Amino acid sequence: MRWISRIAAAAACAILQACATAPVAAPGPSHIAVAEEPRAPVTILVSIDGFRPDYLERGVTPVLNGLAKDGVSAAMRPSFPSKTFPNHWAMVTGLRPDRSGIVANTMEDPAGKLPPFTMATDDPAWWNDAEPIWVAAEKAGIRTATMFWPGANVAWGGRKTDSHLTPIEGGTRPSDWQQFNQQVSGEQRVNTVLDWLRRPAAIRPRLVTLYFDTVDGNGHSYGPDAPETTRSVADVDRLIGMLTAELAALHQPPNLVIVADHGMAATSSARTLALDTIADPADYRVIETGPYASLAAVPGHEAALERRLLAPHPHLQCWRRRRSQRAFIMAPIRACRPICASPISAGRWTRPSRPKRVAAATMAMTRRRRRWRRCSSPAGRPSRGGGSCPVSTMSTSIRCCAT
Repeated sequence: MRWISRIAAAAACAILQACATAPVAAPGPSHIAVAEEPRAPVTILVSIDGFRPDYLERGVTPVLNGLAKDGVSAAMRPSFPSKTFPNHWAMVTGLRPDRSGIVANTMEDPAGKLPPFTMATDDPAWWNDAEPIWVAAEKAGIRTATMFWPGANVAWGGRKTDSHLTPIEGGTRPSDWQQFNQQVSGEQRVNTVLDWLRRPAAIRPRLVTLYFDTVDGNGHSYGPDAPETTRSVADVDRLIGMLTAELAALHQPPNLVIVADHGMAATSSARTLALDTIADPADYRVIETGPYASLAAVPGHEAALERRLLAPHPHLQCWRRRRSQRAFIMAPIRACRPICASPISAGRWTRPSRPKRVAAATMAMTRRRRRWRRCSSPAGRPSRGGGSCPVSTMSTSIRCCAT
């Protein structure tokens, strides 16, 4: 019977194999194109710190020149004073420095309630006078992201507390932001922006800022005409080309707004104004020096300092604040109680005392291809080349002008 069982089992197997359903072939690739979801445009505000207009004429900026040719291009006259923080904040708030509250890179609170302001200050009390564009956008439901920008790390509208766990209470920041670090390379900055734009639409920013500082850094270190500065100009142009190429690959329509905060002029040890030769150091404290100086009168020494400033000085002319306010559009605000020495023309540079060596370049307001600073004399006439720029005082109601 065993052999009958084996035959029956073999027959059953044969019947099952005959009844088995033939395998179905896997479907081939579909040839129906899936429509890609159209992307909403993104506005990218790019700052090239210290980029002088005539840098576009050095033959190393094909990308920037192409964008200028195909779009809209114009020279910008910086706000007074022509420094990094005042002008970057003016561009994103729409207010002059005398209205936005950020009037220098270094400031002191005349009331003595706030620690001194530096370029690392994130206390909202210094910034809350003017609302930046990313805060207005966030309030309107538009997602924003900042790849560096002065003030972008500040919780605008908030307040500083004594708590170590929550040092800042309340306030609004961009949905995505980066704390400034000069060691972050240009490629890393561009790639961060691109990574934000590769996100799903729900968390993709519609307003982005991007900041480059190498042109400014090399301009200060080596001078505006140095090959190092020209190479940094070419490198930023390459980075913007990288940005535009990747945006095209993403099919991301951009609105590119490329700006600079100020220009650059060469300096020389022969063109310095030593502050201790103009006034007695016992009458004032130095808050900031460079292309302009900021001084605070020692209490009780205001009259003595006024007499020294109003006296005749080589390359310096002073007049009372009321006339200078009209010339330089600088209203008396909280941070302007000290004496403020504003941009010095023809590369003149302020120092606490006579220098052994001066930095290679100084910021200056520039217009088109000509290196001239628009600074008004008491009569309201602009001066060019070796003409005058102001040195202002708020506490003594005097403003001075270098010539």
